[in-house]
Amino acid sequence: METRRLGRLEHQSSVLIYGAAALGGVDQDVADASIQLALDAGINHFDVAADYGDAELRLGPRMAEMRDRIFLATKTGRRTYDEAWTEINRSLERLQTDHVDLIQMHAVCDLENLDLVTGKGGSLEAAIRAKEEGLVRAIGITGHTAAAPSVHREGLRRFDFDSVLTPLNYRLSTDPQYADDYAELVEAVRASDAALMTIKMIARRNWQDGEEKTYDTWYRPFDEQRYISAATAWLLNGHPEITGLATAGETRLLQQMITAEKERADITPEAAASILEEVDDYSSPFISMPW
Repeated sequence: METRRLGRLEHQSSVLIYGAAALGGVDQDVADASIQLALDAGINHFDVAADYGDAELRLGPRMAEMRDRIFLATKTGRRTYDEAWTEINRSLERLQTDHVDLIQMHAVCDLENLDLVTGKGGSLEAAIRAKEEGLVRAIGITGHTAAAPSVHREGLRRFDFDSVLTPLNYRLSTDPQYADDYAELVEAVRASDAALMTIKMIARRNWQDGEEKTYDTWYRPFDEQRYISAATAWLLNGHPEITGLATAGETRLLQQMITAEKERADITPEAAASILEEVDDYSSPFISMPW
């Protein structure tokens, strides 16, 4: 699997990042099989969060055997210093490790939350302490709304985050305001040499009222290989600024994303866009969110 430099952190990260939200509601056997599939495919960057149900607990039992093989990132969604400090230490216990490579300020999707994180007594102060004490090696920011790129750009102005995790897919890129905000974020990331990672690559649309939710994702994902491969090719082949994309929070889609990473070599960004335009119900997942 291709690897890319993770900004100034210098880690050569696999372009597929294991989205451990997929482990939040599964048992250990399912988790173990999914983790092994990822490792066997060459995925060396795992991304989890304290808020992902039991996901940290599912990763913990495997940590001793794989800790030196992976870049390990987690997140805190707490907004005060005390809450975040407690949660960061709890994550280390659950993950059965003495440090993580990256702690991320989770779900910073609007300026109100950015103010809480970066303000006096905010969670960023806890992350800085954790870095000073060797519990984490780097500090990042994440978010998942239509406003995330502009909020993250402002976040980089306030603090020199080592990484940004923000949404991007083909449909989002066709919205002029989103495209402009994303382009400005890219400029800011390049100026600081931060790592830029993305989420929601295979989001197809929101679940419709009354529709059976056949996957554990809050949006309906693509599940046809043709479209997953096209979405992956569009993102990775057309956006060299992106160091990696997080796989969907659903274990049953991981193999298709691994296959897509292999197949993308034969799909240009233009061809990928043409394929994705075939989808009549393809829309932003941020039209209606479940929170």
